[in-house]
Amino acid sequence: MTILRNREETMRTFTLASAFLATSALTAPAFADSHLQVVDKPMELTIHMHWPRAQGYDESYTVEKKACELTNICLKDATAGRNSTDSNEAMNLLIAQGNMPDIVGGHLIQQPVNQYGPEGAFLPLNDLVKEHAPHIQAFWDSHPGLMEAISSYDGNYYYIPYLPDGKYGRAWYVRQDWLDKLGLEQPQNVEELHAVLTAFRNDDPNGNGLKDEIPYFSRQWEEVNRLLTLWDARSSGSDTYHDFYVNDEGKVVHPYAQPAYRGALANVAQWYKEGLIDPEIFTRGSSSRDYLLSENLGGVTHDWFASTSGYNDALKDKIEGFNLIPFLPPESAGGVRMEEHRRIPIKPDGWAISYMNEHPVETIKYFDFWFTDEGRLLSNFGVEGETWDMVDGQPIYKPEVLNSDSPVNSQMYLVGAQIQRGFWQDYRYEDQWTSEAAREGIALYDANDLLIDQFLGVAFDQDEQKVYDKFWPSLRTYMLERQQAWILGSGDVKADWDSYIQTLDKMGYQQVIEVMNAAYQRQYN
Repeated sequence: MTILRNREETMRTFTLASAFLATSALTAPAFADSHLQVVDKPMELTIHMHWPRAQGYDESYTVEKKACELTNICLKDATAGRNSTDSNEAMNLLIAQGNMPDIVGGHLIQQPVNQYGPEGAFLPLNDLVKEHAPHIQAFWDSHPGLMEAISSYDGNYYYIPYLPDGKYGRAWYVRQDWLDKLGLEQPQNVEELHAVLTAFRNDDPNGNGLKDEIPYFSRQWEEVNRLLTLWDARSSGSDTYHDFYVNDEGKVVHPYAQPAYRGALANVAQWYKEGLIDPEIFTRGSSSRDYLLSENLGGVTHDWFASTSGYNDALKDKIEGFNLIPFLPPESAGGVRMEEHRRIPIKPDGWAISYMNEHPVETIKYFDFWFTDEGRLLSNFGVEGETWDMVDGQPIYKPEVLNSDSPVNSQMYLVGAQIQRGFWQDYRYEDQWTSEAAREGIALYDANDLLIDQFLGVAFDQDEQKVYDKFWPSLRTYMLERQQAWILGSGDVKADWDSYIQTLDKMGYQQVIEVMNAAYQRQYN
């Protein structure tokens, strides 16, 4: 790979194999902790910001305007792929066009940044952070292992991630009022859950005389795979659906290629056949929770604590006695009670500095601003006095925010808070709109030691990346196609298992697992 050291030449001729290693700007003085202003005179930096809720950076965000005022750094939108909702597609377009903005941010940037960073498309941040970003460095120092987890194969890291706060995300929920009506107890194991779902299907708990109840439902179809854990299989190793996980032998494997998956999926397919799972689980979409609960049809789900518990208040006047509450995960067939989903400490989302950025020191100081007390409040809660006030030392949302018909997180997205920049989330933002029932559920889960370790991902070298890119997309597609077909009753996972595994091997599964484990051992051991 030819390394081009002249910035103007690099900017004219950038390809994926070019690199920028200029370091003259790195001798600037470090950013003073007590001073939020990065530069004396206003400076504009361009940004690519593509994520599921917004394909572009809105320069009118009130959070952006306040950050511009405080730091003198103002961001200007230069997002590629605005016509696509696929962030990977947008990133590929950005890389291909070569003319990159100063900052590249948004959804799922870790993999492309770690791939193209060592090739010169993005600047390594290790030294920049050590010399000019004391608040980011303090975070790494107080959270050992996370910086290594986002690093590329060359030992450098190339992006500042979105860093979630809190432990628990999703939980099992049941209509307690339906249980009470039918004289049932909360299910404590997989057999009892089957009995409860069967009663919800057959015994008319909503009292309308129709057999219209949907025993198990979810607004994300992928949550049907959470049932796999009830038979000691896995659906994912992280808070990303269908992810790899590390098994008991310390090896990276994929859940949909393990022997336990065969029997577990057969049971899920049987439950679907019995009418215990929403017949439209794959097609109903994200509005299913709203519809099935508001129509008094849904019985059990697996969803987020804060938003799901809110339905008790929302529906109390519409459905008499409505009571949807979290319950402990049922014990599996092997006697294991665990919650597979948890908040991951680092996301593959965030932002990076492109090779075309002529102000890397100012940019990293700007990134550091979001880790100061003022920046963290701004990125989490919005602008003080507009969406929240400081009360007894705590950021408290205004009543009009908490009492709005729009969810708090949706309101935050609209003002530029809680978006997928590199920032450290503050759980106090969510705790304020978490109901007492959800808090009790979190305490229940916390008292039972339910969480399991998460797979934080790996960084491939160039050869490993080629193997992964060659085989994994088609493997994943095939796995999900077969999975849905088996659940829907097209084929039999037990009868088809040997040919399924043979097909995976022919499609390159073993090669993918080999590079995954090579990268994992290099990165973590």
